Amino acid sequence: MNRLSIYNPATGALITQVPADDAVSVAIKAAAARMAQPRWAAVPMAHRKDCISRFRDAIVAQLDSLAATMTAETGKPIKMSRNELNGLLGRIDFFLKEAEDAVATQTVFDEGGMTEQIQHVPLGVVANISAWNYPWFVGGNVFVPALLTGNTVLYKPSEYATMTGLAIARLLHFAGIPEDVFIALVGGAAVGEALQAQQIDGLFFTGSYATGAKITQALGPRMVKLQLELGGKDPTYVCEDADPKLAAESLADGAMYNTGQSCCSVERIYVHEKIHDAFVAAFVETVRGFKLGDPASEDTYIGAITRAPQLDVLDRQAADAKAKGATLLVGGARLPGPGNWYQPTVFSNVTHDMELMREESFGPIIGIQKVSGDIEAVHLMNDTRYGLTAGVFTPDQARAQRVLSQINAGSLYWNCCDRVSPRLPWSGYGDSGVGLTLSTYGIQTFTRPKAWHLRHV
Repeated sequence: MNRLSIYNPATGALITQVPADDAVSVAIKAAAARMAQPRWAAVPMAHRKDCISRFRDAIVAQLDSLAATMTAETGKPIKMSRNELNGLLGRIDFFLKEAEDAVATQTVFDEGGMTEQIQHVPLGVVANISAWNYPWFVGGNVFVPALLTGNTVLYKPSEYATMTGLAIARLLHFAGIPEDVFIALVGGAAVGEALQAQQIDGLFFTGSYATGAKITQALGPRMVKLQLELGGKDPTYVCEDADPKLAAESLADGAMYNTGQSCCSVERIYVHEKIHDAFVAAFVETVRGFKLGDPASEDTYIGAITRAPQLDVLDRQAADAKAKGATLLVGGARLPGPGNWYQPTVFSNVTHDMELMREESFGPIIGIQKVSGDIEAVHLMNDTRYGLTAGVFTPDQARAQRVLSQINAGSLYWNCCDRVSPRLPWSGYGDSGVGLTLSTYGIQTFTRPKAWHLRHV
């Protein structure tokens, strides 16, 4: 039997080994999900909602142990692990409240003996290749609405969040979701590729652009529905009328929260030349106050880098920035010793010739660039192949909306950042992906519309 080894990224120590899937077991599990789907779709929505409600209750009852598991295998600071689980509860509540109405059959015309209706039917078998940075959030955005709308789910957690993925499966089954309706698949890239080879009706993936492109090449010719949340290089512009200290404190948190390993982390900052120096000073002071240490400690803010290869990316970006004239203000190197550790790092005097300002960092590193005004800021914010989020700090709402309306991004922030709401769709432009999750649109994305033409005779 194949086994997957799970390591603690903060110490490098082996946590455990768990049985892993292979191509044969993936095919068997996919066949089971296919067989189970019509039966699950026939279950009344009220029963499906009851199961998800019990799943929510189980999370609440076991929240501390679930948070400890996530922290051990991802290096996420324990307070942030609890924040993620507590935040998930509100998302579940949203899906429970909105799912039934979102997929109810709609009568859109009824006149002269002709009735026209839109029916929402389940996609069928949904494959979900999930992420390690927010395994409960990212997974819950998919499997909760997918199950509520009558789909079966083949769920492959990231190999860096496997224990959390198995805990999700355990709690769902405990809550009444049949074992052949939600099935966990354990393993790395080979298991993900085996999953793509199965007869599936939709694939929902969160991860890198490179992997997303490979998935598109594999499944595009088969006309499988795809939702791909890929990379980002999210910019924020700080106008001259903003409070530099307040903006710096907010954006430092937006850049460094979860050790910078968030899909919507602030990754580029543009500051008007009139307040640039004051902003940078306040930003550096804030970052210097972030405690790096044991992720299990209550006062840790900067935890471990989950994936060791990402340290090479951060090293390369820092070296490139220094070689091209950027000013290193704090950090700039990995830490010695066991585990995956990188110092919170801030550069000023950066330009778009530097990889730091062009390619996703996914770590505690940020570049701050001086700009002359709104026109230059808009140009630089759009100078990217990504388009996930973007923000503006200014007390002038009209100005913020004027600037942000010109930015190619799926989510826009005024005087805030690094925020996701279940009520709003989560989507991106360009290489940030296709499709969406969250909002009522993110519930309907797990269904396909059927158009009914009904003539009364």
